[in-house]
Amino acid sequence: MDIFVFTIFPEMFEGPLNTSIMQKARERGLVSIQMVDYRLYAPSKHKNVDDSPYGGGAGMVIKPEPVYYALEDRLQGDYGKVLLMTPQGEKFSQEMAKELAGEERLSIICGHYEGFDERIRKLAHQEVSIGDYVLTGGEIPAVVIIDAVSRLIPGVLGEEESARFDSHYDGLLEHPQYTRPREFRGMSVPDVLLSGNHEEIRRWRRKESLRRTLLRRPDLLDRAKLCREDEVLVAEILNEERTEK
Repeated sequence: MDIFVFTIFPEMFEGPLNTSIMQKARERGLVSIQMVDYRLYAPSKHKNVDDSPYGGGAGMVIKPEPVYYALEDRLQGDYGKVLLMTPQGEKFSQEMAKELAGEERLSIICGHYEGFDERIRKLAHQEVSIGDYVLTGGEIPAVVIIDAVSRLIPGVLGEEESARFDSHYDGLLEHPQYTRPREFRGMSVPDVLLSGNHEEIRRWRRKESLRRTLLRRPDLLDRAKLCREDEVLVAEILNEERTEK
């Protein structure tokens, strides 16, 4: 996948995208990420990318020319899917990440300061938000999206099964995980995980995933597509929770 990020602060991406899984994915050619500083495309002598808003008001607004010129020059008409980072956009989700992972090219526009000229919206196929809060710019949301999308590209994760069992992948929270030592400060690994019975382990994990979702994010459970076994497990969980109370 080719990813172009249009920003005036490319240095904000250096750490997150040059370490761990993202670094390996880039080195192996599975993901290509290019930062484009659209300040370089500002037509003014002093390379100003922002100006005060018409009609008055606080803050500065990103001008349209630098963003348009940057996309036109670097993408040469092959824009792919263009995302605009804005708190007004559609809330980012695992389902959206799956959809974006199927794209061959993503172009991400990061605003900053008070906002951006309304005409910049015309460039975007989709406006995206990572939550109902306001950040100083679109760079951090862009990092979140790049990370979430990239790990769904075949070959990026060491084990292809890893992504399938992540929280939110199938609409539920992930089941509890354990590793060595078996006992630590009076806390033990559940016996079922040491049994070697793969079917029992699978059932336990599914049940605990359902339990965690039911107790922590019941709203997710309402939207999840549950099979007959899931419904039975949820009934068991509800009975267990009532008994414990």
